Order: sequence, then structure tokens, then C-alpha cells
Amino acid sequence: MNNQSILAAPNLLNEAEALSVVEAVIKQSQAEGVFVKLTASESALSRFSENQISQNICRDRFKVKITSYFGKQSASVATTELDPDAIQAAIRRSEELARFAPEDPEWVPLLPPQTYSDRTPGFDPETAQITPLQRGEKIQQICQKSRKAGVDGSGTLSTTASLLAIGNSLGLRACEKVTEADFSYTARQDNGSSWSRNSGIAIKDLPLTQTTEKVIETARRSRNPREVKPGIYPVIFDAAAFASLLPWVIWNLDARSADEKRSFMSTENSNLLGQQIFSPLVQVKRDPAHPLLQSSTFFNDGIPNNYLEIIKDGIPQTLSYSRYWAQTKNQQPTGYFSPILMNGSNASINDLIAQTERGILVNRAWYVRYVNPKTLEVTGMTRDGTFLIEDGQIAYPIKNLRFNQILPEMLRDIDALSKVQRISSGIIPGVRVKAFNFSSVTDSV
Repeated sequence: MNNQSILAAPNLLNEAEALSVVEAVIKQSQAEGVFVKLTASESALSRFSENQISQNICRDRFKVKITSYFGKQSASVATTELDPDAIQAAIRRSEELARFAPEDPEWVPLLPPQTYSDRTPGFDPETAQITPLQRGEKIQQICQKSRKAGVDGSGTLSTTASLLAIGNSLGLRACEKVTEADFSYTARQDNGSSWSRNSGIAIKDLPLTQTTEKVIETARRSRNPREVKPGIYPVIFDAAAFASLLPWVIWNLDARSADEKRSFMSTENSNLLGQQIFSPLVQVKRDPAHPLLQSSTFFNDGIPNNYLEIIKDGIPQTLSYSRYWAQTKNQQPTGYFSPILMNGSNASINDLIAQTERGILVNRAWYVRYVNPKTLEVTGMTRDGTFLIEDGQIAYPIKNLRFNQILPEMLRDIDALSKVQRISSGIIPGVRVKAFNFSSVTDSV
């Protein structure tokens, strides 16, 4: 392989270099077992506010984490230096600490070599090598559009090229690199505002102009909001808003929590696995090979990141098993439930609005926090564009509302979906929920 073709950034190792470091650590180890994780990244962030760029930074990161094992005793030491002496010192220190560490009651043996998918994760050289000037030029265009439209524009444009390499003394080896680009934009005009976010493998995948124009128009329409009475309403969530709520449910599909009666999935004698507790429209899977994601083929601990059905026709298909809990329950470990992909439809948000007699359109769900982890009730606020829908049309903007909502009930009450888009590391649709609880009006803007 041509090293120049895989070079992600001036300071980012390529796969061969990373694996050679992992191999060197394993060879020098004097422990009964050793696990090595090497991470390296080159990230860049441009921030703008009040229609002008305010920050343009780059950051390099490198870390080698070494975990040494003696029986069920273990200890980890990390170094951020590539220098051989620094790495050797970290090896010896992890061994020294491991000999004195107490036995781990949740110990699991090292993973043997695994079989991973032969696909190549998404890596875009242009995104990895984009310069501060190139990012600045893109932001300049956004700020010019904002200024011309008479709004205050702010947000971020970021890129990351990262590499992960792992290995252990049983022969496990894996190494991959990925890129990601992200754009977040807020527009404010008078007392109105709007926001949106896009993510992609490559910076060319981000619809910067389209997103900017849409957010500006929504900000204009959100001015002079009226107050509506809190209560239970049909609600349409834009994909970016729903992306702040759906992961809470998926994160809580945890086998250990369910077995220990700490989860909404718990029942007196078992759990709700295999029962239809959500709308039949809810189809969620882990699909790292999706064209918009192309995520890594393995997780940090070495478990393969394969396709997995999580919810089908509203029925949970599996729970998340860590290696320890899988060992305890004689199950197979699943790895994390990430990346999340939820099926959508061919409908647009405007189509969902046209099908709604009366309801509320939420552009952003903000500051979501637990109220009751057991029932998965959360609280949060709407922000940056909330509207009342009447007779299939947006009637007028409304003041922001605080919600207190049990999220499994929200998924139960979904009755329509829109097209999907990539938000962060997930593929998410917009949704309509036939009953969603708003508890009070809030002064958030």
C-alpha cells in the first residue's frame, strides 16, 4: 500500500506504523497477558459568531494505553509519547501496578484473534488534509449569506481524521482509520432563531449552502413567538431534534440493567425482549456498513462491529451484552449499540406537517436529562424554532416549552416518519408522535 495515499494528516500514523508500535509493546511485555490500544487523531475546528470567524484551531492527539495482566489482576498505564523509552517505561509501570492490584471480580480473559468484515471504513483524504484557509473560505461564504439575509449566524465546521490500532498477547490485531466532518449552524434574527446540524464522512458531503438557507428561513419565521398552554400534543420532530432523544432509548437497552431490575426493559420475572412495546414503524439496527456511515469494523475492546437488528417492527430483538455480562449469562457479547440507524420513509417534514390537523413542530430538543432512569423519563426544552401546526400548515411560532416525557412511550406513539439524514454517528428520520407531554413554558431562546 502506498503510504502517501493513506496518510491522514502530517502527524497521523499510517496503519503499518501503528501496528508496529503495538507489536513492539507486546514483544517487550513481561506480563502473563497484555492488551494494547493505540489512538491517534488530527482534528480541526473553525468557529464563527456574529457573522465572522472567531476561532480556527487544530489539535493532534496520540496515546498508547497498555494493560498488563497477571491472572485476574490488571493495571493500565498510558503515554502520549511515541518515544521508545517513554513506551517502555509505561510497560514496566503497568506491570508493576498490576502485580499489586486486587483481583478484578468482573475479569474476562483476553480476546483471541477475531474475524472482521473485509470492508474499508470511510476515509476521505481531502477531509483529512483540509487546511485552515479552506475551512475559513467555506465559513466566509456562510457568514456572507447570513449577513446578506440580516441574521446573526454562528456555528462550527469541524473535521477529524483518526486511527485506532489494538492488539494483545493472544494474537489479536486490528487497525483502521476514518474521517468525519460536522457542521452546526444557528441563525438569529430579532427574537427568532433556528439551528441545524449535518455530519458526514467527507466535508464535501455536508450540504452547507442548503442547510444555511433553510436555517435562515426558519429563523425568520420563528420571530415574535406566541405562548401556548402546556399539555399533551401531537408533535413532529425534525431529524436533528429526534437525534437528541432516540439514543437515550437505545443506550438503555442494556442486558445487565434489565436483569438487575434497573431498566424500563425489566419485568418481575424477566424482561420485555421480544414483546411489541414500540410502534410497528420503529425499525432500528446497528449498520456500520451503511453508505453514509462506513464506520469501523471493530470496537475498542476488539469485539467485531457487525450488522445487528436492535428493534424490528417495534419489538426489541436483543439487549446489549458486555463481555463480562455475556460471560455471566452464557450469551454472546454484542459490542456497543452504535452506530444507530433507524428506518425512515420518502416523506418530507413538510409532508408530515400537511398530514397533521393540529400539533407542534420541534426543530431542536435541548439539554435533555434524566428524571427517572428506571422508567426512562427525561426532561428537556425545545429551542431554535418551535411552531404550532393547524390544518396541515405552520400557523405561527410559539414560545419554547419544557417537556417531561417517558421515552419508551414516545416510541410507542410514533405514527409517521420522514426521510433520514446523518446526524453525528447515526442515521435518523424525522418523526411524528401522536402524544407528547409539555410541562411548562420556558424562557429558553
